[in-house]
Amino acid sequence: MANWPFTQGVHDLGNGLYGYVQPDGTWGWSNAGLVTSRGETLLVDTLMGVDLTRDMLTAFRKVPGGGKIDRLFNTHANPDHFLGNGVVDAAQIIATTKCRDDMHEFDPKGLASLNTNYTNMGDAGAFLFETMGKFDFSGVDALTLPDTVFDGTMAVTVGDKSVELLDLGPAHTNSDTIAWVPADRTVFTGDLIFNEGHPIMWAGPVENWIAACEHIVALDPEIVVPGHGPITDLTAVKNLKAYFEYVRDEARKRFDAGLDWKEAARDINMTEYRGWSDPERIVANVFTLYRHWGVEFPPEEARDLFGEMGRYHWETTRHAEGCAHDH
Repeated sequence: MANWPFTQGVHDLGNGLYGYVQPDGTWGWSNAGLVTSRGETLLVDTLMGVDLTRDMLTAFRKVPGGGKIDRLFNTHANPDHFLGNGVVDAAQIIATTKCRDDMHEFDPKGLASLNTNYTNMGDAGAFLFETMGKFDFSGVDALTLPDTVFDGTMAVTVGDKSVELLDLGPAHTNSDTIAWVPADRTVFTGDLIFNEGHPIMWAGPVENWIAACEHIVALDPEIVVPGHGPITDLTAVKNLKAYFEYVRDEARKRFDAGLDWKEAARDINMTEYRGWSDPERIVANVFTLYRHWGVEFPPEEARDLFGEMGRYHWETTRHAEGCAHDH
């Protein structure tokens, strides 16, 4: 069985390792992890806000050795992986230098004002509210940033376990770091792996993300805890690598044929991935590919990326509803 049951909460991975999973894995519903050994702990990522992170810590307190978090490791600088940092009292917080720099630029008040301000933000605001409006962003007035930074790799010892932190980005963001526990053949991937959901390539280049998938495959883990979606094995990593190779090649054909990025995104046949969540992310992925192929986008076009994903989402939803109605 490639996928573990996709159920909310703590999953016992064995030998003092745990995953924390949040269905349905779409926008903001991220996963986290916990490594425990000999009275020491390492938490991998927090969640999208104070309340969700508190719920997770409460659940982890019920597992052996999960009562206190000594260290917290943030895999990357998306809010659904660090917004709850402030709840983890007195823990050492570890991340790469690039990750911390990007976190520092994030404005939590912008998210907090979304529910009142989204109507002034056009299609981007409407889609942001549709995907993020369900989260409670109260209680995060100021960010809690990492106090320990590294570049490249860092070895962390948790009790008698060795954990290797390894930056394989830029790919999803400017820095995407995995936590690999060799003795237990388990890897916590952050958002380098989306399982059965379309990934989103904010940063790229795509070659780095494909190489990151290859690196994870070469580690030969038995258990893969993705950033989103059910806990799995290497099947999901290989699927994601194939996704990026396919999207890169199909987008390149359309780029060379002179299609603009919006046309290209809509023209690529994604039937093979129709079971994956968040199909509108193809828009962002094609945008980033075009950017890496030398297209210079005006700032307003880049700012409207959420709006364009929203328009794609609404178009495909209407189309699907129309087809269902026809039958």
